[in-house]
Amino acid sequence: MSRRGTAEEKTAKSDPIYRNRLVNMLVNRILKHGKKSLAYKIIYQTVKKIQQKTEKNPLSVLCQAICGVTPNISVKARRVSGSTHQVPIEIGSTQGKALAIRWLLRASLKRPGQNMALKLSSELVDAAKGSGDAIRKKEETHRMAESNRAFAHFR
Repeated sequence: MSRRGTAEEKTAKSDPIYRNRLVNMLVNRILKHGKKSLAYKIIYQTVKKIQQKTEKNPLSVLCQAICGVTPNISVKARRVSGSTHQVPIEIGSTQGKALAIRWLLRASLKRPGQNMALKLSSELVDAAKGSGDAIRKKEETHRMAESNRAFAHFR
């Protein structure tokens, strides 16, 4: 048993303009080499592009995209008696959102073109509609967990 107290769970701060925690999580994942102002600029341009494309509230599109990509279950490699099994594990909401944001950013980086704001807005709109590379990654993860359901007792 640990002698230290339990670690307090940190709450994500909200961004200055939209007062939204998801936007701040997205900014912190885009962040490279400490250039936070550039990350904010990319996100705010993305939000404007979403507004122009869908003519809906861009924050609701963003939340819808992240909720659509968030997985409930994933697989983890577990070594049992000499062989490695892919064991399905349920994911909490915070970790699921972090995975979803990571998948969205990776899928948008793979898109052709050089403007990150345009690529990210396209990927977010596609994810909100239920298509795109990030949605495909979520379905692939769920399929892996479903096929390895027999090893769930190794949890």
